[in-house]
Amino acid sequence: MESRAICRYIPSSPRKMRLVVDLIRGMQVDRAIEVLHFQTKTAARDAEKVLRSAVSNLLNQDEKKKVDLHEMFIKEAYVNAGPVMKRISPAPMGRAYRIRKRSCHVTIVVTMKNSN
Repeated sequence: MESRAICRYIPSSPRKMRLVVDLIRGMQVDRAIEVLHFQTKTAARDAEKVLRSAVSNLLNQDEKKKVDLHEMFIKEAYVNAGPVMKRISPAPMGRAYRIRKRSCHVTIVVTMKNSN
């Protein structure tokens, strides 16, 4: 039994988000939530939100079964690039510099230990 949570259009660059998501890939869910909660990076808040959503989706799949957080682990966690907003900033001598505001999509898949 597994579940997936996707958060799209997060206003953080994919490179910064991948640093956070790489920390939790393959971890147990309870340990990963602790790591993300006490992480100092801002991207960790969005990653924790997606992880909690994936856990909630797994709990809601079968409400009759008793599911423990210690038995869950993160099967997949990856970050894809989202759309880039292009802005212009004034530069010296009448020039203009292009500012690229990047966004990303985060996907986390959570599964039980005994299932494949």
